[in-house]
Amino acid sequence: MALAGNIVDQAQAPSVAAPAAKLVSIPANPVPDGVATGMLRTPDKVSIRYARWEPPRGRKGTVVIFPGRTEFIEKYFEVVRDLRARGFAVAVLDWRGQGLSQRRLRDGRKGHIRSFAEYDIDMETFVQEIVLPDCPPPFYALGHSMGAAVLLRSAIMGHRWFDRMVLCAPLIRLTNIPMLSFAPTLVRSLRLMGLGGRYVPGGGPQSPSTLPFAKNPVTSDPVRHARARAVLEAEPSLVIGAPTNAWMDAAFRAMGEFADPSFPSSTRQPMLLIACGDDHLVSTPAIEDFAIRLRAGSHLIVPGARHEILMEQDYFRSQFWAAFDAFVPGTPLY
Repeated sequence: MALAGNIVDQAQAPSVAAPAAKLVSIPANPVPDGVATGMLRTPDKVSIRYARWEPPRGRKGTVVIFPGRTEFIEKYFEVVRDLRARGFAVAVLDWRGQGLSQRRLRDGRKGHIRSFAEYDIDMETFVQEIVLPDCPPPFYALGHSMGAAVLLRSAIMGHRWFDRMVLCAPLIRLTNIPMLSFAPTLVRSLRLMGLGGRYVPGGGPQSPSTLPFAKNPVTSDPVRHARARAVLEAEPSLVIGAPTNAWMDAAFRAMGEFADPSFPSSTRQPMLLIACGDDHLVSTPAIEDFAIRLRAGSHLIVPGARHEILMEQDYFRSQFWAAFDAFVPGTPLY
């Protein structure tokens, strides 16, 4: 399949059956009451799963959740309850290639896209077809890691769907990867060789969420880690492993855009960036540097928290929610 820049990825048809709009419920992680779920069809013909919850009485608006790579709607059930307790309606999607949305390759565990522009399509379709017509305004966005990066892209493109954005551990720059300075050249070279659909070197089908607790890099909370593992054991089709070379190349290109000093100063979108002091995946200093350049932004570093602060111990989560409550809802800056 030819792409811009004469890059050729392996041509592989989707192997999975038609995606389903069901939500996976287990005793440790039941579906919050009042849900409506369904499938969207994007303009480029990809099926995307979504769920939305009406607000309690005395509505405040809607918080739209954009998960990180490998994540799925069910992982955010606790966050949905936290938000609804605050009076918000909630909407959340599964990005293409993960959750129960459509996957591109025969090996459905490969996290694969050709460009982050594909995630832009998912976001715009979801917002235009579900959030704006079916959810109560005002609208706020909550993004984690990769989802936060896609929100940053939407802001620089001038979309003003959301009054405010809260970005947790945004994927601005990676950290703790061996030979990180050579990685962009390596994955680009592998992609040019037609190996875009292969797992990144050293990667495979195992999900980070299925690792033993002692080896997991994203949370210090054993109960929440076990809960996520239990959901994946109940529904193995939710599992996603390492990214492909094409996904990694696309991510490095997106991070290259964020590295431009003019990027943060070019957006007027009010946003709060929350970084984790013990993040082993994304660079906390890079988030801090990015945040201080924003025109209408602020940031908070939570010492000791790992990458997935919303899945962390209550001690860390309470600091996140205190910052969230101080920032959302707020007076929109137009």
